Amino acid sequence: MRYYLVAGERSGDLHASNLVKELKKADPSSEFRGFGGEYMQQAGVELAVHYGAMAFMGLAEVITNANKIKKYIRLCREDIVAYKPDVIVLIDYGGFNLQIARFAKKNGFKVFYYILPKYWAWYPKRALWLKPYVDRLFIILPFEKEFFKQFDWEAEYVGNPVFDAVKTHLDGGKNYKPLEVESPLIALLPGSRKQELKRIIPLMAAIAKRFPTYQFAVAAVDDFDRSMYDELEKLQNVQLVFEDTYNLLQQSHAAIVTSGTATLETALFKVPQIVVYKANLISYWLAKRLVQVKFISLVNLIARREVIKEMIQSEASPGNVSIELTRLLKDDTYRSKIISGYEEIIKILDTGSASENTAKLMVGYLKK
Repeated sequence: MRYYLVAGERSGDLHASNLVKELKKADPSSEFRGFGGEYMQQAGVELAVHYGAMAFMGLAEVITNANKIKKYIRLCREDIVAYKPDVIVLIDYGGFNLQIARFAKKNGFKVFYYILPKYWAWYPKRALWLKPYVDRLFIILPFEKEFFKQFDWEAEYVGNPVFDAVKTHLDGGKNYKPLEVESPLIALLPGSRKQELKRIIPLMAAIAKRFPTYQFAVAAVDDFDRSMYDELEKLQNVQLVFEDTYNLLQQSHAAIVTSGTATLETALFKVPQIVVYKANLISYWLAKRLVQVKFISLVNLIARREVIKEMIQSEASPGNVSIELTRLLKDDTYRSKIISGYEEIIKILDTGSASENTAKLMVGYLKK
């Protein structure tokens, strides 16, 4: 069978690649094409467009790049028609993939959605916009099942691919490569989008300056020019670690993390963390009026209570973050309480391989 996958950012690319590997096992004659990145390409997907051309973060950035996004939507539609897939598999990337789902369904293509956008976070009724255009829904957060039921939409909870990836790394001792750094090490995870880096790196640099006796390591990515990390790299107690976040976390004593998937990854490595987030002022103003959840980190959302501190916008100041980091480094009771919260989350997520579960379900539905 022919699969067309659409992923619009780094984590979607990774999870799509793992799904492709499992689809190949469940469907040996499978072929793949789509929008994605290096991970998907390495897994055997023929790329039509690299997601790097479309990685816009925040409402303001999306609005200002509307014409560019429309161009890629049109290109995606044309490529789908030319490829004639048996199914289109959408991975996160909400606004873009909603347009593709509508087009696909109206043109007779079967549509599966794996890893839904965070509809539960803001304007939940968007789920109703998507429902008519999706044949099967595969979700990765336990509380999403209850959310979609209110719209009379039966979703398949398949487990969490982030949990799978971390578990695979920890189970395979050969994957661990100790970093040559002094301890205790503090991990800095500034994100994988340019807009995130521009706003968070100055904050992280200010923190590193306040803790000169500690070693910091930055989870850096190859997608950007190295100069984006200059403000951090010029500091004597900071080093860059490229494309090796899991080994970095495995060796870290604490972490400062930009909100996103990385907060869950950090929790699964049982590293006490602070979540920081800064957005464009217009995006933040709009989000404040639309967001309908109490927390922004996956850690607190899954636990349904505060396990880790979240510092957003003006709260994410060098002074506030420094106070919380000192607690993480020196208060053993506080650290133990956070790690206990992490262990609750691990029990909730441990339901087998999400990629394997999803691939088997997808192939089963397609064969019917």
